[in-house]
Amino acid sequence: MATANNPRNPLLPRWIGLAIILAAVAYVAYRFACLECAPVGFLEFIVLGIVPAIYLLLMYLTFRSQADSERQ
Repeated sequence: MATANNPRNPLLPRWIGLAIILAAVAYVAYRFACLECAPVGFLEFIVLGIVPAIYLLLMYLTFRSQADSERQ
């Protein structure tokens, strides 16, 4: 639990999630480009484009929900 002496950064889970997503995208992009195992272009687009976009959208919705609940 967070105490008054040691406040927890509320953005820490988002930063950790963003770092994991960026690491996964970098790894997949490396595998596609350097190891010549590139799948069909649509699958590459999903992995490198859609997954990070969904993460950013969910992060935005979480921030929006938190802001709405703080106003009430």
